[in-house]
Amino acid sequence: MRTQPRRDFLRLIGLASAAVVLPPWLQGCATDPVTGKTSLVGMSEAQEKSLDKQHAPHQFSADYGASQDTRLNRYVEYVGARMWADSHRPKMPYTARALNANYVNAYTFPAGSIGVTRGILLEMESEDELAALMGHEIGHVNARHAAERAGKSLLVQGGLVLAQVAAAGNEQYQPIIQLAGQIGGSALLAKYSRDDEREADALGMDYMVKAGYNPDGMSGLMGMLQSQSKSKPGLLETMFASHPMSEERHATAQKRAAKKYAAERGRKENRERYMDSIADLRRIKTVVVAQQQGEGLMSKKQLPQAEERFDQALRQAPDDYTGNVLMAKLMTAQKRPREAETYLAQARAIYPSEGQALQLSGVNKLALNQPDAALQFFEAYEQRLPGNPNTTFLMGVAHEERRDRKQAAQYFYRYAQQVNSGQEAQYAVNRLKSWGYLK
Repeated sequence: MRTQPRRDFLRLIGLASAAVVLPPWLQGCATDPVTGKTSLVGMSEAQEKSLDKQHAPHQFSADYGASQDTRLNRYVEYVGARMWADSHRPKMPYTARALNANYVNAYTFPAGSIGVTRGILLEMESEDELAALMGHEIGHVNARHAAERAGKSLLVQGGLVLAQVAAAGNEQYQPIIQLAGQIGGSALLAKYSRDDEREADALGMDYMVKAGYNPDGMSGLMGMLQSQSKSKPGLLETMFASHPMSEERHATAQKRAAKKYAAERGRKENRERYMDSIADLRRIKTVVVAQQQGEGLMSKKQLPQAEERFDQALRQAPDDYTGNVLMAKLMTAQKRPREAETYLAQARAIYPSEGQALQLSGVNKLALNQPDAALQFFEAYEQRLPGNPNTTFLMGVAHEERRDRKQAAQYFYRYAQQVNSGQEAQYAVNRLKSWGYLK
């Protein structure tokens, strides 16, 4: 049996934790529901909804799933619903949930599937700040920022891919390289322009004020983020990558509140209700902090030190799903798959409906040279969260480990049809070439 080198398993761990790659569609021009102007968008409203329904769950799973705190999720949904009901696109299928990820972030998919991490929930201090955060994300949905960005990316990528096909001069490669290109889930959630951010800020403040909140919640949120960026910069890397922050945005929010909403600044901020609603989360704040520290150390490849932090967190909260999954990832990275198996079994027991532990269990079985068991986990994940190309690739790896080239080739071919860039795509194409399925 061929043994996977350590670096390959580290890549597979990352692949199992990554969001799905999403295929966009170019639809031409449409009317911006906020400005009324004609703009280039990457998908129709029906396709925005379809994308959310099919793919957002994979991103949420990459962030360790929705919190199992039912009260917290209902509260986050309640705050969002107060605003999206009176937005420019009230009929979009909005949803909102707290996510088990520790980093500080919030994001939305184009049709309004919104995720708010427990990391940022622990840093905010009032319902008004949460309303500002949610209003900002709802603003992105209403202004169709993600859809417009997908359209612009397609214009660039489409030209590049057509050039690649022309250069190849071989029709056998055309099924592998999709002419429309690919935009990943991370790209749909990737960096907005500063103009997009300003527009979402303005819309978010409008929505939150209409819902009865104090507009100072927006400047309070931005002040907190700026403070965190100085004291804990690593925690906000992803948020600031997708939501570029600046002193100018903070100052603009303060001026808008003072000039446009001066009368509403006297509203009482809902601090007590916020703190009551996140009470169970606040009880494990030290656990979250320890995990944040561990993740930072792990990213720096300081694995023994990361293990100390994760162990500290698990001693305080042995039934925390995120903590068990993080420790399992660390064990696998340290070539300790037997120990990883224990943490993954615990994670599956704690949160049976969440998918990431299933996929990681499959990767871990590959590390243990048990491809048949790995396939069972990948198939279980596929039943729970269908349509993830990463699972297709991993199943190809498992069949290759079983020395079943025919089955492996089928999965690698399917993966290469869906994803045309990255190490995994290159690996799949190289295997197909070496086995004679491509010339």
